[in-house]
Amino acid sequence: MAKSVLVDLTRCIGCRGCQVACKEWNERDAGNTTFKGDFTNPAKLNSDTYTNIKFVETAEKGKVGWSFIKNQCMHCREPACASACPVGALTKTAQGAVSYDFDRCIGCRYCMVACPFDIPKYEWEKTSPAVQKCTFCAERISDGMLPACIKTCPTEAMYFDDYDKIVAEAKMRLDKEPDKYVKHVYGLDEAGGTNWLYISDMPFNTLGFKKGIPNESLPDYTWSVLSSIPEKVVGIVAFLGAVAYFRNRGSNEEVN
Repeated sequence: MAKSVLVDLTRCIGCRGCQVACKEWNERDAGNTTFKGDFTNPAKLNSDTYTNIKFVETAEKGKVGWSFIKNQCMHCREPACASACPVGALTKTAQGAVSYDFDRCIGCRYCMVACPFDIPKYEWEKTSPAVQKCTFCAERISDGMLPACIKTCPTEAMYFDDYDKIVAEAKMRLDKEPDKYVKHVYGLDEAGGTNWLYISDMPFNTLGFKKGIPNESLPDYTWSVLSSIPEKVVGIVAFLGAVAYFRNRGSNEEVN
């Protein structure tokens, strides 16, 4: 059974402990100097930041307050990024994670274009760049451990379990406290469904969640677009594949 996460935004206090734990576990730079403002809390995800907390000022019934939104890869159940990748560098695992294989990647960045949530980021600042994004701590899950971000959360804003149990928990909370929550589970239908689901006391469109994402699975749309790509691009992909081959061979020789 694929694993999933329910993010209850009413419980998030914006401490950013999840962000720190993510960077530590994945050995990412705490302050990517390529992007301004990244030393405290980057406004957007980047190649060194797999998850971040967005602060949104809200006004409900004349009362001003703050909402805190955790942002990371949604790990779509049928990921468009994996469908768009011509070399299989991105794959959906049985655990629920969308994983990335650097050795297969040719740097075409189709995944970045295909993702409806604008998640994959490219290491523009490096000579041997890779695509970077949340891994769902797949190696930790395989070892029976919680993802690093969830383990460190002090308010239990994230609930981790099998997908079916996560969906049931989300619906139960909405039914139990209808006056507290907006009656919508974000990620249940969007893009055909994702393994990260959200519930909130504020409308998702006011919190900056992506609008206009269809409920249908996106890979079919992805292939219909890619099939219209000119034949010249096929040659470019082949060239990038050759570049990736020599890049990876050089990396392996350095290791050996």
